[in-house]
Amino acid sequence: QRVVHCMSTIAKFTVQADTFPLGTLFRGYPEAEIELERIVPTQPALIPYIWIRGLNQSDISSVLTGAKQESAVKNIKQVDEVNGAYLLRVEWESEKYGLLRIISDMNGTLISGTGTADSWTFEVRGETHAAITRLQDYCRDHDIRISLTSIQTLSSATVGQEYGLTDGQREALVLAHNCGYFQSPREVSLADLATEFEITGQAFGSRLRRGVNQLIKSTLINTE
Repeated sequence: QRVVHCMSTIAKFTVQADTFPLGTLFRGYPEAEIELERIVPTQPALIPYIWIRGLNQSDISSVLTGAKQESAVKNIKQVDEVNGAYLLRVEWESEKYGLLRIISDMNGTLISGTGTADSWTFEVRGETHAAITRLQDYCRDHDIRISLTSIQTLSSATVGQEYGLTDGQREALVLAHNCGYFQSPREVSLADLATEFEITGQAFGSRLRRGVNQLIKSTLINTE
């Protein structure tokens, strides 16, 4: 049976500070707030820019000195300072393990990353739901305590409720469209699509028909 995973998925999760490279450096700075610039992972190196707020120049100098001792860091330097916020450029060593590496390996995009002395919060977009599952599996296999706070398909994150669709109907319609169900000949079966939602093909077909019916009523039928 064909397994279908066609929906881009956004996951938000938190990890303990010492899970992420540089996280331990801020234990002595509880007032520090760290924010990763939006990153598109690249090979072979991951080179993000990091904003740090809540510290002074002397603190930043200490952070830079400590960071250079981190095995995950190939190079780090301060590149700017704007209204008390410091921009650092970090070049990471190519690692076999690490959150940044697994995000890159799963063709994911790190939408946002923020940290404090206690924890880091990440928002990651995966091309499929299965990619997010691989991230969770990786963390479990490497004893990384990950707390998933939200997960949603890109369709439900960006498409409004203007047509009166439920979340399930909207996601079913988008999945069917993206995977070629409405093509002639069809490129995927109802049973294949249903595996994404862990329901039967009959149940998925019913959800799809209700969604189509609602779209027709909302766009083609004059209800006035």
